Amino acid sequence: MKAIRSVHAAPRHHWVGNGFPVRSLFSHHDHGQALDPFLLMDYAGPATFQPATRPRGVSEHPHKGFETVTIVYQGEVAHRDSTGHGGVIGPGDVQWMTAGAGILHEEFHSDAFTEAGGALQMVQLWVNLPARAKGMEPGYQAIRAGDIPEVALPEGAGTVRIIAGDLADRAGPAQTQTPMQVWDVRLQRNGRATLHLPEGWPVAVAVVDGTVMVNDDGVLRDADLAILATEGSAVSLEANNEARLLVLSGEPIGEPVAARGPFVMNHEHEIEQALADFRHNRLVPRKAS
Repeated sequence: MKAIRSVHAAPRHHWVGNGFPVRSLFSHHDHGQALDPFLLMDYAGPATFQPATRPRGVSEHPHKGFETVTIVYQGEVAHRDSTGHGGVIGPGDVQWMTAGAGILHEEFHSDAFTEAGGALQMVQLWVNLPARAKGMEPGYQAIRAGDIPEVALPEGAGTVRIIAGDLADRAGPAQTQTPMQVWDVRLQRNGRATLHLPEGWPVAVAVVDGTVMVNDDGVLRDADLAILATEGSAVSLEANNEARLLVLSGEPIGEPVAARGPFVMNHEHEIEQALADFRHNRLVPRKAS
């Protein structure tokens, strides 16, 4: 088994813009390289919004040197960026955005969700890029729920949606710059399963809903996080009621990380250059929408 290194209770909410009440389950600043290549995980909601006339969200902001992965469970999120990409993602959909050399980006509740109101629940991951890819052209993968393969766990324990990586000879649709597994796991009441992940890769188990026992050792509830050791390959999960969780594991990049706000590079001088480029409108060329 991959031993549990630490368990972290659900943190307090804070607002990102006026549309996303977020709990930051982990960040590079808190956990260093322990979850390399993953840098951050924000869990927004679940929260109920009343109907409104103007979309709530986050206005235009920059990213550089990493990727954002947005997974929607409830509600709808509209996005637009400086490459000209835009669209709406809803329940089960995933947005995998590669900031690379630099991108300007905004996220709001969709027009339909704004008008109707309702429950919003989503997760956003930040995934680091290796030095060789930090200058790559920005890109965007719109992954619809129907394009994500789902694997049934033995004995009716639940299912795994493979967003990235592979399981049981099924491969997820996300194209990644380094090897990783991003699995959206549902466990049925009293469901128990053992998942196998590569030796040498760290693992994070984050609970979205429900209560989960990890390795017969640690109990996780809503928005709790367990960080597992790199040694070993198996992770045991058991739910006493229906539960949903994310299992993250990746091959460590093993490079220095310099992170400040929306910029993630390898060295501080690169951060200073990114900040100067942003201040002087040199970060990214704009394209017509």
